[in-house]
Amino acid sequence: MFDIRIGDQHIKAPYLLLAIADAVVLFLSVYIAAYLRYYTEINPLEVASNNVGDLFPRAILHSVVVLTTLISMGLYQTQRREHIVNKLSRLTVSFIIAFVAFGFIFYIFPDIYLGRGVFLIAASLSFILLIIFHFVFSQTVNLEALKRNVLILGAGSQASWVTKLRRKADRSGINIIGYMPIKNEEISVDKLLIVEEGLSLHELIKKYDIDEIVVALTDRRNNLPLKELMDARLKGVKIVELVTFLERQLSKVYTNLLNPSWIIFSVGFKQDSFRYFTKRIFDLVASAILLVIASPLYLFAVVSIWLECKGKESIFYHQTRVGLNGKNFSLLKFRTMRSDAELEGKAVWASQDDPRVTKIGKFLRTYRVDELPQIYNVFRGDMSLVGPRPERPEFVEKLTQDIPFYGERHRVKPGLAGWAQMKYPYGSSVQDAIEKLNYDLYYVKHHSLIFDLVILLQTAEVVLWGKGAR
Repeated sequence: MFDIRIGDQHIKAPYLLLAIADAVVLFLSVYIAAYLRYYTEINPLEVASNNVGDLFPRAILHSVVVLTTLISMGLYQTQRREHIVNKLSRLTVSFIIAFVAFGFIFYIFPDIYLGRGVFLIAASLSFILLIIFHFVFSQTVNLEALKRNVLILGAGSQASWVTKLRRKADRSGINIIGYMPIKNEEISVDKLLIVEEGLSLHELIKKYDIDEIVVALTDRRNNLPLKELMDARLKGVKIVELVTFLERQLSKVYTNLLNPSWIIFSVGFKQDSFRYFTKRIFDLVASAILLVIASPLYLFAVVSIWLECKGKESIFYHQTRVGLNGKNFSLLKFRTMRSDAELEGKAVWASQDDPRVTKIGKFLRTYRVDELPQIYNVFRGDMSLVGPRPERPEFVEKLTQDIPFYGERHRVKPGLAGWAQMKYPYGSSVQDAIEKLNYDLYYVKHHSLIFDLVILLQTAEVVLWGKGAR
C-alpha cells in the first residue's frame, strides 16, 4: 500500500481513493435523485433544473458537506479498527450532522435549496451507497496484494519495538516478513519471527520480494551492512530508520528512541513567517465566529455553575500555563472542581473520575464545554485552535527534567484541540505525559493548516463519543 504525500501529510492511497469515490457518489446522487424525482417527464434533468435550479453547484455542496461530516467522524482514519456496526453508527451520525448543517445552509441561503423530494432521495441514495462502499472497502483494503513487504534489520532491543504494532490497524499497508539478526547482537524478539539464518541481505530481498528495510540495530558501530543496504537502495528498496517507520505506522514519534540527529535531518519541523501568519489569521477569524456560535453554551454553563454553587464561588477559573517558547500565560476555563481542589497550593494531576470534580463539572468536562472560555485565549493570541495542550509550569519544570525532548512541544502555540487529545485519552502521570509527548512531537513535526483542519473536524468525534474526556 503506497502513500500519497499532500504537504507534510502522508495519506494511504486506498483511503484517499475511498474518499474520492465517496465524493463522486455523493455528487452523482443529486443527479440520480433529480432524475428519479422527475422520471415521468420527457427530459427529467432539464425539468429538475427548471424546478430546483442548476444541479451542478447543488451537487458540489451536497458532496462537500457530507464528506466533511464523514471526515469529522473518523471514517478515513487508517488506524481505526472496529466492527461494521460501529462504522454504520458513525455513518449514521455523519448524515444526522449533515442534515442539521443543510438545515442551516438552506435557511441562510434559500435559493440553493434542492427541494424536499430531490434532497430526501439524494440523502437516502447516498447513505445506502456509502454503506455498500465502506463495507466492500473494509473487506478488501487489507489484501496481501496491497501490502508492502517489510524486513526488519536487527533482532535486538531496538527491533523489539516493532512488536508494538500488535493491532491489525497498526500494520496497515505492511506485511512484516521477519527479523534479520546481525552478528554478535543479543536476540530480544521471538526466535520464531527471525528469518532464515545463513541467507544474505541480498538473498532475503530476492526471496521474499522485500519492498522496505527497517534499520533497527541496537549498536550500529561496525554492524551496519552499508554496502548491502546501498545496493538494495539503488535497486529501489526503501530504507527507513526505526523511528521513522514507527512514526508512519502509529502517527507518533517515540521519544524513547529519538536522538538529536534524527530531528536535524528529518523532513518536517517547519517554522516560517507565512505558516505563522496563515495560522494566526485562521485562529483569529475562527475564534471570533466560535465565540458568537458558542454563546448559548456559555450562558448554559454560567447558569449551571452558579446554581450548583448557589452563587458562592467563581464561575471562571484562571490558571497559569506554559505557552509558546516556554512563556507563561493565564488560561481561562469554566470551574469544574471544588474550590478546595488544591488546598495546600500544590499542583495536582487531574485524573479520570477525579473526585474533586463537581456534578455539573463532570458533564461540562465530558462534552468539553469547560474548555470553551479558552476560545478567548485563542482570540487574544495566547493559544491556537490546534496544538499541544498547555501544562502548568510546575509540571513542565519536572517533566522537562524527567523526559527528553519535552521542551520541544513548546515550539508551537498550545491549542484548544490537538493530535494528542484525539489519540490518547487523558494524562495523569509521567508515563501518560510521555505517551502524549509522542503525539505532540508528531504534530510539531507535521503541523500545517491542512492538518489543523483535519484535527478540528475529527474533534467532533471526540466530543460526540466522549473520547479523551476526563
